[in-house]
Amino acid sequence: MKISIILPIYNEVEIIEKSLMKTEEFIKSTNYDYEIILAEDGSKDGSDKICEKLASRKKRIKHFHSDNRLGRGRALKKVLVKTTGDVLIYFDADLATDISSVRELIKEIEMGYDVSIGSRLLPKSNVERLFAREIASRGYNLLARFLFHTEIKDLQCGLKAFRRSTLPILLSANDNYWFWDSEILIMAEKENLKISEIPVKWNEGNKSKVNILKDSIVMGLKLLRLKIKLI
Repeated sequence: MKISIILPIYNEVEIIEKSLMKTEEFIKSTNYDYEIILAEDGSKDGSDKICEKLASRKKRIKHFHSDNRLGRGRALKKVLVKTTGDVLIYFDADLATDISSVRELIKEIEMGYDVSIGSRLLPKSNVERLFAREIASRGYNLLARFLFHTEIKDLQCGLKAFRRSTLPILLSANDNYWFWDSEILIMAEKENLKISEIPVKWNEGNKSKVNILKDSIVMGLKLLRLKIKLI
């Protein structure tokens, strides 16, 4: 079985090389065949040059660059069609989620799940982040459960794995930005795909690109729009 790991990158010049090293070291320890894709989305800080250099050194590392920023959802869709793995995994380049959780995600797919995701809202999860972000996250997911009757606890955790057969659903999602994560899970659940959630160790750090107030309002409105669309 082959694993495709995607690292979404936007202005991550300070962490790319270290994150890639940790990712490669981990996936090698699993003994799966693999590829690592650097989905670099119109960075302006020189991240593209570093990604290009890193990819030139090893065949299993690939770099896909966008001249202009596409947004998280569109950037991921752009590279998903170029993956060759049986299991498709993506997680944030800052490794906010402990990378060891990837092993469990893969096992869940091997056990028959179509989708396996990390969750910061399960009882056994170990999460470190600002109180305001915790409240915003819980409020958002509560709204999603109310609107869509979803059983998923955490729609937005940046650690997700998919069986390759789910690719059409991933590509059919319309949102180009952060809401893409939620949209694909809501659509996958609507199609009765088997979805599992695992607890994770998660540390937000100090460089989140999320604006709590603005993004909470935008994401809430997008939930409402998707509900209206599905009706």
